[in-house]
Amino acid sequence: MPLVRPYVRSDGTPVRGHSRWAPGARREMTIFALFGLAVLGFGHTSPTNASSTEPGPSATYPIRFDHHAGTTSRSTVPRPTASYPIKFDTPERRKPAPRPAVSYPIDFSTLGAER
Repeated sequence: MPLVRPYVRSDGTPVRGHSRWAPGARREMTIFALFGLAVLGFGHTSPTNASSTEPGPSATYPIRFDHHAGTTSRSTVPRPTASYPIKFDTPERRKPAPRPAVSYPIDFSTLGAER
């Protein structure tokens, strides 16, 4: 929102300082505010309302799996499928950047030109 300072028009009329909205900004701000109010209105539930409408927990914690009985056999441990070392491609070394042939800053007075 630009702020216009007090000034005098070319015909001599004094204008007080004021602020004004950019074209279309008032409509966009109204739409944004209505959207925000709609989100707050539809999305807000109090804790008492939420507990009566939502189902309770269906699991009992801690979860225990009785079919294992706490023992695991060695045959169930995962094993690697490749018995040979896997070699990955290595990137080539980058060539060093060429060194500049000009030393900076350039002194134009030695070139015979006057600036």
